[in-house]
Amino acid sequence: MSLVEIHKLCRSYVEGSQCHLVLEEADLSIEAGETIALLGRSGSGKSTLLNLISGIDRPDSGNVKINGINISQLPEPDKTLFRRQHIGFIYQFFNLIPTLSSAENIAMVLELNSFPAAEIKQSVEDILSAINLEHRGSAFPDQLSGGEQQRVAISRALIHKPLLVLADEPTGNLDAETGHKVLSLLNDLVKQNQSTLLIVTHSLAVAKTADRVITLQNGKLSEQVGKFAW
Repeated sequence: MSLVEIHKLCRSYVEGSQCHLVLEEADLSIEAGETIALLGRSGSGKSTLLNLISGIDRPDSGNVKINGINISQLPEPDKTLFRRQHIGFIYQFFNLIPTLSSAENIAMVLELNSFPAAEIKQSVEDILSAINLEHRGSAFPDQLSGGEQQRVAISRALIHKPLLVLADEPTGNLDAETGHKVLSLLNDLVKQNQSTLLIVTHSLAVAKTADRVITLQNGKLSEQVGKFAW
């Protein structure tokens, strides 16, 4: 059984008097342990798809199953709990809490999942060491470089060893060299955790590191073979 099963997923939105179709009976299967790159033009609905997969947004019709659970039909409290326990998020603009230190940002998901304090402390120390930021645990986000912030954000997303990691343009706000280092770190940590990664990107360099490349165009998902159209 695939880890993620998307079946006939539809989503539209109304803007003024216009109805815009974002996804039209989209289908996709992702195997456990795969890294999938999702490409598409700006406004094609890539971020909307991530929100549907995670249950943040609700489809007009169709289903999203993660590890056999139909997340589209879960009550909101159950969706929140499922996300907290089984999904990690990484964003282009980091989304770190500015009033928390690096260590506190990373620890937050473990605290929400009621991990023991001693285990939280050790896990945070271990992952700060793994990302070479053991000396920056007490630093706040505005004291970190962009690359350091994204390393902290990746650690926060992966600290609880989620089944699925959803990354929305994680290198889009970084220069090429820093982006390459962050991407390498992300791939290494995902493999160590045996997680599955779905990464939204505009970068062909990022896409080349994936097991498969999926494109979103005109509301449809399809596997990319051969040369890219953009």
